[in-house]
Amino acid sequence: MQTPPNLATTQPALLPQAQGELCVPAQRSIADPLTFSLIIPTFNEGGNVGAMVRCLTKLLDPVLPDNYELIVVDDDSPDRTWERAQALMADYPQLQVMRRQGERGLSTAVIRGWQAARGEILGVIDGDLQHPPEILLQLLGNIQQGAEMAIASRHVSGGGISEWSLFRRMTSRGAQLLGLVILPQVVGRISDPMSGYFLVQRSCIEEFQLNPAGYKILLEVLGRGKVERIAEVGYVFQERQDGESKVTWRQSVEYIQHLVRLRSRGRLERLHQKFPIGRFLRFGVVGFSGLFVDMVMFALLFNTLRLDVILSTLLSAEVALINNFFWNDLWTFGDISRHQPGKRQWLKRLLKFNVVCGAGIVLQGTLVGLLSKVLGMDALLAKLLAIAIVVLWNFWINFKLSWRVTDVKK
Repeated sequence: MQTPPNLATTQPALLPQAQGELCVPAQRSIADPLTFSLIIPTFNEGGNVGAMVRCLTKLLDPVLPDNYELIVVDDDSPDRTWERAQALMADYPQLQVMRRQGERGLSTAVIRGWQAARGEILGVIDGDLQHPPEILLQLLGNIQQGAEMAIASRHVSGGGISEWSLFRRMTSRGAQLLGLVILPQVVGRISDPMSGYFLVQRSCIEEFQLNPAGYKILLEVLGRGKVERIAEVGYVFQERQDGESKVTWRQSVEYIQHLVRLRSRGRLERLHQKFPIGRFLRFGVVGFSGLFVDMVMFALLFNTLRLDVILSTLLSAEVALINNFFWNDLWTFGDISRHQPGKRQWLKRLLKFNVVCGAGIVLQGTLVGLLSKVLGMDALLAKLLAIAIVVLWNFWINFKLSWRVTDVKK
């Protein structure tokens, strides 16, 4: 009896998940370029994705036959949106699907899609049918007529909101006003800075390091890209056809954080690129937890188990180091260590961490002796200064050595 074929093997292949820095490659690096790539970020949009693909294909086929692509970027939806989209690929050859695992967020999903895209013109549209697809042709027409960016706006002629409550309208306008106060040179250029429906020439953002926050990508593109000529097209924001809204209070906080980050991106961003302050603070928190573990273990070994004081000191210090490594590997450098899975790589990082921190202990003793005995500094002050230097040593060397990704899949 013949075994039926595995249905999973007959499905068209998914796009590989984009990795690395959030940077859109230059058009010259694209092997098989197209005119237009439209990203559809999704999460639990299984009930909408089919209608969206059908509608967009019907619109774009007559205008750009065989010269465009639709890329669904799904954040590993529990309703398996990516699988439903994949099932459509055989009937819609312009459709590509990327399933993201281990990474979430609408803004980063858009950029990951752009990284895989082949179009000279890049775009984004929500996957919930709240952005009317027919407006897409007007946006595309503006780009083809010389605009570098074309934005669908609720706040120009022809735009509006279908059934929002008064509170939601006030919140949206309040966010825009806040943006004008914090970042007038960016927000003041457009009428709808919260729009998530727009097109942009790849040349305006290619090879720029992007660093979005929250669920809106437009501010990031305007703030970091080189966009001069902007066109706006009015549209009426529609009510959701299926699924649930993903707008929460947290996204409002992220919007404000994004505005502030763009405002202060100059010196602070350059400093952060040279020295990752957030990582260093997490490293410090983990270090304090290790101090607690060290003292508890020393008391247990020396006072309870009656081990020798030197042996108790060495064992408690090693337990503290393992504790620190575990939390640093999971939290401080978790985004790096996830690219080096497996026991072998884990043990290599642990060994390197021990060597670096052991060298730090020797360095601390050397510095205390040098500062107190040679330079005549107060012993306590010398100890504190040596600790500060060694903490920086431990962080920086571990960052550059212990958590450096060296194993690459061939």
